[in-house]
Amino acid sequence: MKNKKYTLTAVASSLLIGGLLLTGCSTTATSAGTSSATASAATVVLDTGVVAAEVLAANANSTTVNDDEWTSEGAVSIALAGSTASSAGAGVVVDSNTVTITAAGPYLLTGQFHGQVVVDTQEEGVVSLVLDGVQIESSLSAAIAVLNAQDVAVSLTGSSILSSTGADDEANAALFSDADLTISGDGSLTVTSDANDGITSLDDLVVLSGDITVTAADDGLRGKDSLTIEGGTITVNAGGDGLKSDNAEDEARGYVHIAGGTINLVAGDDAVQAQTDLVITDGATTVSATDDGLKAEVHLVVAGGTTVVKASYEGLEAFSVTVEGGTLDVQASDDGINATSGTSTTTDVGGIVEADDGAMVTVTGGETTIESEGDGVDSNGSALVTGGTLTVFGSASDREGALDTNGSLVVDGGTVLAVGTTGMATSPDASSALGWLSASLDQTYGADQSVQVLDESGAVVAEFTSVKSFQSVVLSAAEVVDGSSYTVTVGGQAAGTVTAGVEAAGGMEAGGGRSRP
Repeated sequence: MKNKKYTLTAVASSLLIGGLLLTGCSTTATSAGTSSATASAATVVLDTGVVAAEVLAANANSTTVNDDEWTSEGAVSIALAGSTASSAGAGVVVDSNTVTITAAGPYLLTGQFHGQVVVDTQEEGVVSLVLDGVQIESSLSAAIAVLNAQDVAVSLTGSSILSSTGADDEANAALFSDADLTISGDGSLTVTSDANDGITSLDDLVVLSGDITVTAADDGLRGKDSLTIEGGTITVNAGGDGLKSDNAEDEARGYVHIAGGTINLVAGDDAVQAQTDLVITDGATTVSATDDGLKAEVHLVVAGGTTVVKASYEGLEAFSVTVEGGTLDVQASDDGINATSGTSTTTDVGGIVEADDGAMVTVTGGETTIESEGDGVDSNGSALVTGGTLTVFGSASDREGALDTNGSLVVDGGTVLAVGTTGMATSPDASSALGWLSASLDQTYGADQSVQVLDESGAVVAEFTSVKSFQSVVLSAAEVVDGSSYTVTVGGQAAGTVTAGVEAAGGMEAGGGRSRP
């Protein structure tokens, strides 16, 4: 589904690249601290990006067993005791250290067990497992393995522990399900998996509530068809991905939806990884990852809640990245936001080889702050800002830019502040509806500097405190008027004077081409 399109009128000669019309620009170098350039406009058509509701509607519905869909009344009791167990109810078979549930219905598990609880039933209906302070440890495979069932609900009461020290290629998690799995309750569950995943469903995995802590050698929580978190407190320390959905056969599956809860993830790979889409609509999510913080192959949408990427290689990565609401804070050792198709089709623009692969970064709302060692916002296609606040503290290296697009960079609303170096400083397209300025300062300044942008009357248009060394300031805001003069001060002293709508000398035009002298 497409939203409103933005068309920019051409006023200069242009070059057709990758489906977008891009232009060059000319630059005139002036005295230190003063920027002057004549930028060409472009004709481009950019979509405002998909929104969370559209992405979710396009995906298959997840299967959820809500609390009002089953009852614990009449539950069959299963008493676990060391390496054996006992149950007087129907639908339970005890064979040494294996307990097998063979019928749908509610079951109450208590005690401590060295063995495995198996669910294997052909009956229609919900199998409800109430874990009441239970402790199950398996040295060979999953502590709980759902091999066959229609739907399974795990309800948490008290403090329960599941641990697996064995490697099993089939039931490859401490809590494993080959059926749709829903977890809820007011208790806690601690899961440890020394060789495999913590919690896995080969269908849909849904967390409604509960206090869940997972330590896993591989992935923390994995729902192959989908993973949905609506509430609860989830803490994961995973050697692989923290949260994951990886169905690669069905384009309507393989998605992750964070709709609530408090989530803390530490991951040796990606903190959140979705084969198709990743959508955040609410909740408080904090992640640290060795690789990407939030990763999707198709759409990544942040629409609400508070999301903090404390550490990552790339903060957010997908073909289409949209921020439409919420608060997003990103720390990245490479790019803060990276939109890419994963392909490498290249086009020579301005003497620099860049790829325009049709990827898109869209900001329509919310408050986004990025601190990166690579590019702050890097789109291998284009970028569009129509609302919200985007603040970027880019790399201190001249080889990286606070803003970097291989296609077009359009700012038609909101506020954009990009702070970085001069070598890769990129300005919005000249035909952006919102006024903008691009300042190359008289020298490189360090961290913890008080910076202000003043208009001709001396009024403060914007101000911030630097977090690392910088020499470039790009600002687009409603208060900036094209053709007007602005002064950037650092520590109360003038560091550069610019004319709004004029590209900084030596900077980059959108599309990756360096301004030509």
